[in-house]
Amino acid sequence: MTWYEQLFRNYAETYENEVYIQGTLAEVDFIEKEIGFDKSKRILDIGCGTGRHAVELAKRGYNRDGHRLVGSDVEEGGTESRSGRRKG
Repeated sequence: MTWYEQLFRNYAETYENEVYIQGTLAEVDFIEKEIGFDKSKRILDIGCGTGRHAVELAKRGYNRDGHRLVGSDVEEGGTESRSGRRKG
C-alpha cells in the first residue's frame, strides 16, 4: 500500500471531526440562495467526500423524488459512511 493510500484509508471516519465541517449549515444556506431556493433544481455534488452538503440538502427537501441530488467522490464508500449505510 502506498503512503497516500494509507493516509486516506478510512478518512471518512476522521473527516467528520475536522474543524472546517462546522460551516456546513452556512455553506448549504449559501447554496440554497444561489439556486433561488428552487427545489426542482438538479444538484451534482462532485468531490463530495462524505456527502455533508448533499445530506443537508436532502434534509431540506432537495431530494424529493430521489433523482435530483447526486454526490460523487473517488473514495469508495465515502458517501455511504456519511449517510450511515456503510462504515469504514
